[in-house]
Order: sequence, then C-alpha cells, then structure tokens
Amino acid sequence: MSALPRHQRVVIALSVHILRAGVARCAETRIDGIEVRLALRCLLPHCPERWPLELYWDAAGQENEIGRAQGVTAAFNGIVRQLRKAGRYDEVAPL
Repeated sequence: MSALPRHQRVVIALSVHILRAGVARCAETRIDGIEVRLALRCLLPHCPERWPLELYWDAAGQENEIGRAQGVTAAFNGIVRQLRKAGRYDEVAPL
C-alpha cells in the first residue's frame, strides 16, 4: 500500500467511500449518479478485472429494489476484494 503515492491512496479511499455509501442507499433508490460513475472510473486502473465495476454500474440503475441491492452489494464486495488483492486498498490506512 505504501508504494502508491498519497494522492492515489486518497482517490481510492474516497472512491470506495462513495461506493459504500451507494450500497447503503441502493435499497431505496437508484444510485447511478455522476459521483458513482466518477468513483468507478477512478478505480478502473486499480482493478485487474473490470466485471465488478461494470456490474456495480449496471445494478445501480436497476428499477427493481431487490435486484439493485443484490447486484450493487455483490459488485462492491468484488471491487474491494480486487483492490485488496492488488495491494491498492487497506481500510485502516490513513488518508
């Protein structure tokens, strides 16, 4: 984690924070807003596989609450798992 410049760690942490907030809100409403799109775009170079980012975006815009919540949650877990595996994200890392 320390190999990344501080600004990259901050961008990753803020992006994960935005996506986590989306997970918390997705059961009530669609979350396919510009902040989610930007967060996913910021994480793109740090995720070896693109599928969880695409799944998050696709699920974020679903009308069905259950499908949206399940898709967003699964995608978020996949994103965080990839970031951790790549050594790009550690929840306890200081900003």
